[in-house]
Amino acid sequence: MLFLHSARAWFLASLTLLFCGLPCLVACSATVTSSADAEQTHTMTINQDFQQDTLATTSPAYRCGAWSSNNAPASSGTITIYARLTHDIAGVAGMAATTTVHFRYGDVVLTQHPTSDTGGYVSFNLSLLGRQPVGIPATADVVFTLGQETLTCAPAFFTPE
Repeated sequence: MLFLHSARAWFLASLTLLFCGLPCLVACSATVTSSADAEQTHTMTINQDFQQDTLATTSPAYRCGAWSSNNAPASSGTITIYARLTHDIAGVAGMAATTTVHFRYGDVVLTQHPTSDTGGYVSFNLSLLGRQPVGIPATADVVFTLGQETLTCAPAFFTPE
């Protein structure tokens, strides 16, 4: 009986060594490279075309952006939509602007048509009148008229509470 117990123990120890020890030996073995691989050199060729003269990116001459006086107004409150028009960072005076407010159930074009002041600013008063559901964002697009062209600003936004 003692022999059977010893044989079983030896068998289990041999299996454990085989399945656990062999992967460890393989993982820890060294990699041998030949001297031919070590002496091999590689040549890299750089194409000079990638160094062509390129024009730097330019920013647009006119820029504008819009924002609201309150981003979380009461659903029946009144807010002001502001916008600014610039040319090479200086405000542009005397340009007409219009605003369209995008409510959930339809757009409203404001009847106010201000012109930009010396700093390039315009403002529009907006009575919400409960037209936008609470918790749903709305946006307002301001468009400046520059002679025969128009420039649409980055929109203002608000979410009634």
